[in-house]
Amino acid sequence: MKILYLSYDGLLESLGYSQVFQYLRELAKAHQICLITFEKSEDWDNIERRNTLREEVARAGIRWFALRYHKRPTLLATAYDISVGFLLGCFLVLRHRVEIVHARSYTPSVIALGFKGLLGVKYVFDMRGFWPDEKVDGGVWARASLLYRLAKKCEERFLMGADRVVSLTRKAVEEMKSFSYLQGRLPAFEVITTCTDLGNFRPRPVRRIESDSTAGFTLGSVGAVKLWYLFDQVLECFAGLRELIPSARLLIINQGEHDYIRERLSFHGVPENCVTLRAVSFANMPVEMSEMDAAILLVKPSYSSMAKAPTKLGELLGCGVPCLGSEGMADMCPVLERDRVGVVIKSFGAEEIRRAIGALVELASDPDISRRCRHVAEEYFSLASGVEKYDRIYRELGGEVAR
Repeated sequence: MKILYLSYDGLLESLGYSQVFQYLRELAKAHQICLITFEKSEDWDNIERRNTLREEVARAGIRWFALRYHKRPTLLATAYDISVGFLLGCFLVLRHRVEIVHARSYTPSVIALGFKGLLGVKYVFDMRGFWPDEKVDGGVWARASLLYRLAKKCEERFLMGADRVVSLTRKAVEEMKSFSYLQGRLPAFEVITTCTDLGNFRPRPVRRIESDSTAGFTLGSVGAVKLWYLFDQVLECFAGLRELIPSARLLIINQGEHDYIRERLSFHGVPENCVTLRAVSFANMPVEMSEMDAAILLVKPSYSSMAKAPTKLGELLGCGVPCLGSEGMADMCPVLERDRVGVVIKSFGAEEIRRAIGALVELASDPDISRRCRHVAEEYFSLASGVEKYDRIYRELGGEVAR
């Protein structure tokens, strides 16, 4: 099939590389793919990284068109990006006889829905979550605001106009099936969670952890800490860990939020000598995760969290690292505890923190933990499985029989 893929996330970002390029690199073996992304200035200005990625994309046989991302003023900047993306996309659809437009999230879907109406292409709405509600739950928008109401109206159009809707979680699909405007006209849904290249994210050598005062224990925190994550509660849990294992360390892997992290560490009185804060490339993430005995991933419970599937969870489990999660992790909460690859913390009182931390340390000391984590990663987060599902979507929409 001839595909135009639209992503408002840049390919030079870690998220864009892992959740866009890694899929497309495999899909390009069977399909002709044009890719439009919107790159942030700070990423684009890294000429060495840009040129390396251009070569990698070209080797995969993908035609990559990188536009610049504009942030402010919000409405005008986004409208400008949509306009430029629409013009370029129209040219590519006509020039390469594109059959399917695959839009990653909401802003690209404005462009894709236009192509469906004007040019008759098929449209895949890869929604990645309830984006308008994420803005409200993150405190960025008010529920009564014009921006929220406009975004929700767009969401309605996307869902009603899509030839296929891809969701990260089953809970989100069940919620959408209850939307009044979809009654009697449900779109075709597909659940594809955030997948991981398990060839890169592999288990570390097994080492047994003992919960006594002389043993070392490294707790990992990976990725963003603001908006939809509970970083203060992460530090409260780390304090609980240090009560159990005084020599415990916190390894934080993060891009762009270091000042905020240091401010919160100071506020909670966390000693500097027991924390390591690093910014690393995507390629080095498996190495960093190999240093962790367990990880902590606390998603803020909210309406929008039912549609979330954090990328880092699959990467951590792929590396054999058990996780302490929160009830905001939608589909994965039952899996963590049922398959004994993690612990779900119910609240953040002192007693519950002690229980959850104790259970996490016990899991990390289990000689079989790495194997179990890997098994769950292969079952739920396999990149090969995700690619197979996208391939089937493309072929079905194109009238072909899936392989």
